[in-house]
Amino acid sequence: MILFPLMFYLWSTSNAENESISKPNIVLIMVDDLGIGDLGCYGNTTLRTPNVDSLAKKGATLTQHIAAAPLCTPSRAAFLTGRYPVRSGMASLNRLGVFLFSASSGGLPTEEITFAKLMQQQGYSTALIGKWHLGINCNSSDDFCHHPLNHGFDYFYGIPVNNIRDCRPGHGSVFASGIKMYIPTTLQITGTALISLAVLHYIGLLRVSHRVLGYSFLMTALLLGLLMYFFYNFRYLNCFLMRNHDIVQQPWSYENLMQRFTEEAKRFIKRSAAKEKLLKVCGALHLNFRNLKLECACLPARYTSYFLPKGQILHALDQWHLSERTLVYFTSDQGAHLEEISSNGEVHGGYNGIYKGGKSTNWEGGIRVPGLVRWPGVVEPNISIDEPTSNMDIFPTIVKLAGAPLPMDRIIDGHDLMPLLQGIALQSKHEFLFHYCNAYLNAVRWHPGNSKSIWKAFFFTPNFSPKGSNGCYDSHVCFCHGNFITHHDPPLLFDLSKDPEEKNSLTPETESHFYEILQVIQQAVNNHTKSLTVVPNQFSLGNILWKPWLQPCCSSFIQFCYCNNDS
Repeated sequence: MILFPLMFYLWSTSNAENESISKPNIVLIMVDDLGIGDLGCYGNTTLRTPNVDSLAKKGATLTQHIAAAPLCTPSRAAFLTGRYPVRSGMASLNRLGVFLFSASSGGLPTEEITFAKLMQQQGYSTALIGKWHLGINCNSSDDFCHHPLNHGFDYFYGIPVNNIRDCRPGHGSVFASGIKMYIPTTLQITGTALISLAVLHYIGLLRVSHRVLGYSFLMTALLLGLLMYFFYNFRYLNCFLMRNHDIVQQPWSYENLMQRFTEEAKRFIKRSAAKEKLLKVCGALHLNFRNLKLECACLPARYTSYFLPKGQILHALDQWHLSERTLVYFTSDQGAHLEEISSNGEVHGGYNGIYKGGKSTNWEGGIRVPGLVRWPGVVEPNISIDEPTSNMDIFPTIVKLAGAPLPMDRIIDGHDLMPLLQGIALQSKHEFLFHYCNAYLNAVRWHPGNSKSIWKAFFFTPNFSPKGSNGCYDSHVCFCHGNFITHHDPPLLFDLSKDPEEKNSLTPETESHFYEILQVIQQAVNNHTKSLTVVPNQFSLGNILWKPWLQPCCSSFIQFCYCNNDS
């Protein structure tokens, strides 16, 4: 599987020397599915990640950095808006928790305010290079209501939807298990119903016109044909590369793809250098290192490779004398996807270190992610911050640095990181963090101000499959409701300060304040729930289904939407 970097660049028009601290250049790098255990700076002793490790040595390492959701789409929505995804409708009530199809109508609502919008208003040039995964269109194939350029970015080069193994020939399909599980049953039920109608009509128990029977068989055949066409051509319909509003490669080619992303980033930095301030947000790129042509810090063959390409972005900042005035942030959208195994048995999912679970779960392995911040002269080098922080904190942090006011008409769940990064504050403002599995409140983290304990209570947990494993291998990801979970009453309680691996849940016998702790957490849940408002759900059935009239296509369906205009 290939992980695409999400790179956000914000570059201000101001060139005043005394604004280098208040309005810095900003480079944000968000890797897709990177496990906290994949990096040397987080304790891995067998893998070499020197470029990422150099960020830790020259800046701050956040040891309890938490993703707002354990899946790509909601986590990225929270990152951009500083708000829990349930507030924007970017959390699903159904099984599907991410956007899979480019011709779906769901996406980040236009009413949401991203940090890019606010910083654009402060004179920053903004660019996003890499993976978006927050929708494209609403009503037509070119209205671009959810597109990055409609959410505060001046420039976009990357992939608008997902990057699953179906996008890469010869690597199998993530839909295979679902098709094996549901299609035969669906066909059996449909076939049995149609044959039963025909038999009942033939023996005279039920009068059905030949026209109705004919239309029923025809509709079934058409739907089946459409389904087969869609999955057979999934790569052509959903795996494409865009530059701004234009599709430049459909499907995209993996050849030199990371190099193309890197060169786009360097060109944007160079173009914007004269304007003095930039925000760049980088996404994540999954690449099998054996196919990699760049000089990178890569993982072994059994892992996806995660890297900063030979430090080229950092080198570009040094080359143009921008490092001293640039804040660089590095993270992952959630933990490693443990169940990501290719059709030939290669494990591409990454490593979450000592932490339990992975992507799609709120065990620590699914939400505790790398968090590195480098800003020479402002953030001390080689420091470690052990307080709970969130990827939602980036929103208020960089908006405040840009001199923009925070929106007053909505709740912002993130908190400014600068007091922690500069040593002005010693404790995080996050007394509570709420962990959602799609739109369902799954767990709560409580860090009391007068204690070193970090309590975490689970209201339900996923049922791993096979039983005894560390993930949901039978279904490729874990789900959030029904027979896929086990509810807990009272909730499972852990003290992460003593049990970060979440091995031993506490009981009234092992924790004397057991019920008092749960009572405080429940009151926090009640207060949090009262703060939520009803918003349109972007993952409703109507929003996630493939709609042919919304299909982006650079040629025609007859030509299988093929083009290659990326120089």
